Amino acid sequence: MIIPRQEDVIHRVWLYRLLTGIVDNRTLSQALIFKGGTCATMLGFLDRFSVDLDFDLIDSKNEQVVRKELHGILKNLGLTVKDESKNVPQFFLKYPVPKQNQRNTLKLDILPHPPKSNKYTPQFLMEIDRMANCQTIETMFANKLVALMDRHAKNTTIAGRDAYDIHHFFLAGYGFNQEVIFERTGLTTLSFLMNLGAFIEKYITQSLLERDLNALLPSDTFRQTVRHLKQETLDFLRVEIEKQKIKK
Repeated sequence: MIIPRQEDVIHRVWLYRLLTGIVDNRTLSQALIFKGGTCATMLGFLDRFSVDLDFDLIDSKNEQVVRKELHGILKNLGLTVKDESKNVPQFFLKYPVPKQNQRNTLKLDILPHPPKSNKYTPQFLMEIDRMANCQTIETMFANKLVALMDRHAKNTTIAGRDAYDIHHFFLAGYGFNQEVIFERTGLTTLSFLMNLGAFIEKYITQSLLERDLNALLPSDTFRQTVRHLKQETLDFLRVEIEKQKIKK
């Protein structure tokens, strides 16, 4: 995984310790699907630092069992639970650091009711030398496309990393699972992409991108990419919109 700042090496250590503990647990490895930015980066689909662990819960009936198993792993690793949501399996975990004002918290987020159209496949995670069930890149891309507007609709926030990931996935030539888009939004792919383009045009600003991505990218990638990111993403969307119009 890319580490833009040396002080984030400790965060990566704890991220990998927790991920390894989850993957090595028979119950959790069968109940959870690895996804999100950390998953995409570890599989080589992304080129940025990612600070959280995200999973889909295959069957929500297993939530309490999953919580119990996780608490056992957290105790064994020496991670402190700063906060735990009672509504969904979401944990904010604290780990020891040598200096004050250094990053010392990681988030573990588990979605209890993932889209039925999500697709999964076993993948080898080289950095922890383990196999894990993961979202396919097409599923990751589709959920990332929806996430940019979905965050804003739910809590009026915008994550610059969502915009970066969308741009990077388009640039790499990945396809996206259109069934996920329809299931999550109720819109055709054409209508959704048009809405997304309008949203990016209105809400994605240079200052937002610079603020959110500065700590997640190596300095050369940051300089080369961020100033072009918005316009290039809009260009990618226009091409995809034209493809969708032809299909109709």
